[in-house]
Amino acid sequence: MLKKTLALLFVGILAWAYQAIQPPPPKICGTVEGPPVTAPRIKLSDGRHLAYKEQGMSKDSAKHKIVFVHAIDSCRHDTFAGFLSRELVEDLGIYIVSFDRPGYGESDPNPKRTVKSMALDIEELADQLGLGSKFYVIGFSMGGQVLWSVLKYIPHRIAGAALIAPVVNYWWPGLPANLSNAAFNRELWNDRLTYSVSHHAPWLAYWWNTQKWFPSSSVLNLSLDVLSSEDKEFALLRERARKTYTVPA
Repeated sequence: MLKKTLALLFVGILAWAYQAIQPPPPKICGTVEGPPVTAPRIKLSDGRHLAYKEQGMSKDSAKHKIVFVHAIDSCRHDTFAGFLSRELVEDLGIYIVSFDRPGYGESDPNPKRTVKSMALDIEELADQLGLGSKFYVIGFSMGGQVLWSVLKYIPHRIAGAALIAPVVNYWWPGLPANLSNAAFNRELWNDRLTYSVSHHAPWLAYWWNTQKWFPSSSVLNLSLDVLSSEDKEFALLRERARKTYTVPA
């Protein structure tokens, strides 16, 4: 009887653990159970949709056509375009298109996403919008890792690339180990744990970032502890601006 009870308990724990690490099914924009589509979108060759937002000058008259890749917990609205004066935009001839990365905002998720697929999505976006044979790319924070994909797989399409405060992979073999370790140890302890889970046990990432037992990512928890006083002021201004297009989860 005891063995049977323990076996049932073990099976129950396994079932609970399996459910805990599985993300919920996505709610696809434009479907019956999903939110409505409000943004312009392109249809990719595999049938997925990418939502985008154009800012600055028109494509036809712009000297610099830029694809902006947003960060984590962000969307197509979160670009630096709103901080540029009209005079600067016209003087430099800037056109900026930002897009919701797969699974963000109004873009369809990509369950088969790879490092290469993100670069090909950007190339297809540029082609469907008519940006020409070469264009610029800018990646902010987590969007910076996408630029490495772009530079590796479609370098012939890139006129220039810029990384703004990119997230670093502390396990990159190309970085000096002493430098990586020093930078890693300056992170908050909960962020070190989050990075370690993502690197060593990526299948646990969803559970780790949604559980309430231990502090997880400072970024996902919108913690200001890692910011300087100046950055905290900017973050508060940014959050007030984001209330015009975000809703509580």
